[in-house]
Amino acid sequence: MSSDVVRVVYRKYDGAAHRDYPARRLAEDDLGVWLGVTAGTESVYHGRPSVEQIPFVLLVPHDAWWSAMFNPPPRTSEVYCDIASPARWEGDTVHLIDLDLDVVRRRGTGLVELRDEDEFAEHRVRFGYPDETVAQARTAAEWLLGALGDGTEPFATAYRKWLALVL
Repeated sequence: MSSDVVRVVYRKYDGAAHRDYPARRLAEDDLGVWLGVTAGTESVYHGRPSVEQIPFVLLVPHDAWWSAMFNPPPRTSEVYCDIASPARWEGDTVHLIDLDLDVVRRRGTGLVELRDEDEFAEHRVRFGYPDETVAQARTAAEWLLGALGDGTEPFATAYRKWLALVL
């Protein structure tokens, strides 16, 4: 892959495939690495081939327990944050471990919600999440619940210039 293309690989805690797709490196700033994915991008979702129907921008923050996907209409989630391990970079591939919890801001209403607490609880037991991982995941989710609703960047306007590049 060329240096402007990044392979994004999400796995579950047990190593199972979750998401895998190429993205274009748009920029890197104090918030993290901004990656763009256009409609028509071939991907893998839960181990199955897929094609992205709606473009999006992914922010991979520096040393945080989350990643953020910024979506245009008609997607009902304006911002979709995965609670995940801090990113691990190997050359032009970024690896993240999805920890089930998601924090989502709905388009139109601005409603911010925490999702998949049941899956997190189940996987915590089944996969043996360490207490420190559980604490980091919960802390990240609580922070995101506030940040997506109060105008904290990058969730207010910072993402819009990057999203415009993939539409």
